[in-house]
Amino acid sequence: MRQNAGLLSAKLNRLVETIVVILMAALVLDVWIGVLDRYFFKWQLNWPEILARYLMIWVALLAISCGIARREHIGLTILTDRFSPTFRRCSLVLCDLLALALFVWAFVYGVQFAISGASRFAMIFGMSMAPAFSAVPTAAALAAIQLALCLVRDAGKYPVKEQAAEI
Repeated sequence: MRQNAGLLSAKLNRLVETIVVILMAALVLDVWIGVLDRYFFKWQLNWPEILARYLMIWVALLAISCGIARREHIGLTILTDRFSPTFRRCSLVLCDLLALALFVWAFVYGVQFAISGASRFAMIFGMSMAPAFSAVPTAAALAAIQLALCLVRDAGKYPVKEQAAEI
């Protein structure tokens, strides 16, 4: 079961990373269009800045699940390094469960947030804000799924890196 959770986590992470790369490429292209517009062609485009904002929000929120899959989020280990291996494992599982509860809560309220965006419109694009607002529940759902898979995969046994090794 742990191996299957690890494989599923890796596949999901690969998919999300691919989407993040595509969105980042679109973000870079959009910013370059904005720069070319402002300094060279003077097209007076009003959408590159707004589109860049929404792309950046999507990229940042989707990347949360990538950090979870690789266990690369920042952590303060000054206390857990001093615990016995059994207590450390229990505390790390508890932290994962608390984070999972937070992401489930963010998903539930994020869905309501995205639904409220359906009645708001972006004047520049003339479209509903629901696609932009849906970044919150989408990212929360992906983070919750990824955290549940990593919790099964690691079961509190993920290594705590020494800070000296990271320098």
